[in-house]
Amino acid sequence: MKSIIPVTCEVRYRLDPKKRAEFEAYAEIWVQLIERYGGTHHGYFMPREKPDGAGLSFPGAGADGAGNIAIALFTFPDEETYLGYRASVATDPDSIAANARFGADPPFKSYERLFLRPLPRSK
Repeated sequence: MKSIIPVTCEVRYRLDPKKRAEFEAYAEIWVQLIERYGGTHHGYFMPREKPDGAGLSFPGAGADGAGNIAIALFTFPDEETYLGYRASVATDPDSIAANARFGADPPFKSYERLFLRPLPRSK
């Protein structure tokens, strides 16, 4: 029997500081599209100031990240649902409109995508 492994994806955006409002509009559209086609969107996370006194757990091994990074995190229950989303979103009118609106002049400077798997949890 084949095991079903969820498809979780993190998308890390390097923001254009002049286009934060446009990025928020972009994010809202993609949350709706992912959920429309069977995914769970865990949200978009924007940079914020760190809390006072929030030091690093491993000084010398870590550093505070850049303040121009936003992250999206979403999960599909399996590869079939994820690939179905990819096929459906290509012809979805809301996706086509979003790509027309943001494609030529995106509200971010760049992005990278990473597929993740959960680690087994001990009981």
